Amino acid sequence: MKIALVAHWDWTLYNFRMPLAHALRKRGYDVVFVCPFGEYVSFIRKAGFPVVDWHLQRRSFNPPSEGMAIWHLFRIYRQEALDAVHHFTIKPNIYGSLAAQMARIPKIINTFTGLGFVFADSTASRLLRTIVLPLLRLVLWPRNAMTVFQNDHDREVFMQRGLVRSAQTSVIAGSGVNTTRFAPGSNGRLPNAEPIVLMASRLLMDKGLSEFVAAAQHLREMGIGCRFWVAGTPDEGNPACVPRALLAQWQRDGVVEFLGQRTDMPDLLRQADIAVLPSYHEGLPRFLQEAAATGLPLVATDIEGCRMVVRTGINGLLVPPKDPMALAQALVTLVTDASMRARMGRTSREIAVQEFNEARITEQYLWLYKELGVF
Repeated sequence: MKIALVAHWDWTLYNFRMPLAHALRKRGYDVVFVCPFGEYVSFIRKAGFPVVDWHLQRRSFNPPSEGMAIWHLFRIYRQEALDAVHHFTIKPNIYGSLAAQMARIPKIINTFTGLGFVFADSTASRLLRTIVLPLLRLVLWPRNAMTVFQNDHDREVFMQRGLVRSAQTSVIAGSGVNTTRFAPGSNGRLPNAEPIVLMASRLLMDKGLSEFVAAAQHLREMGIGCRFWVAGTPDEGNPACVPRALLAQWQRDGVVEFLGQRTDMPDLLRQADIAVLPSYHEGLPRFLQEAAATGLPLVATDIEGCRMVVRTGINGLLVPPKDPMALAQALVTLVTDASMRARMGRTSREIAVQEFNEARITEQYLWLYKELGVF
């Protein structure tokens, strides 16, 4: 049996799908990664997995280019003689399913890691939906296709719009977290040191970066001592990418420290005191799971994906989306109460170990494969 794991970005495959690939290989299956080549391809190959270059431009909406991307993927599928394909995120889900149907791949699995830009509340998103929704109905309805969501809300949205059959859907809580690698530890700072508030994500407007910066400015004006860090880089392939001029302005203001892309997230989280994600929409945010596993109190927006990790008043606080003042007030509560941070952090760790352990999530995917008859 040969299975392809397919994404629009090598970063997503390397960071989120390696445990699944290892588990499949351990069971004797051939696994091939398919994605546009980037800096993470070498790491995937070092792990012993072949990677095939898919000619795709993430931000392109040019019909001839998109048609060529589908055709190229069809040729890859035919050449690799696959028994099953597993796509991640919306472009691979649509283009990959079309290519898989043309190549007559027996089993097709599509995973949505969130509703993303297509379902956002903007004019561009609404226009894009007029094209995308009919395509989703076309590719998700065949009997050999299974659609995986990260939360019940996203599945309900698709079912209400008639995009999927209920019997061909499943909910699996993300890709899981290595709770041994992400674990609490002493950050080595003095007890009276200023608390560090950390946000880690791609630098997108719909991740709530404007609200995070505004909350930081408010706490500074109140004279509350703490530091605000953001780890991540702009994602030029996403329409919601933070404009370079705005990012430069935030950097000049100096209220928030922008750390850039970090590969040492376990260590970085162990330096932080509070983890924040004021996103507008999420499937199941990996950052919050990692922060919970590290034993941090969490502050996030009151949306389905974040509610799966943050239980308000128990291991963190939830605030309305797009509300910087509510975010600031939640942060004031935690920044000024070290005992609350410690209590919530301990509970975060318990939740992560019980619900988001990487091995547990991988087993759920393997069970899904078995139910589909992949093996």
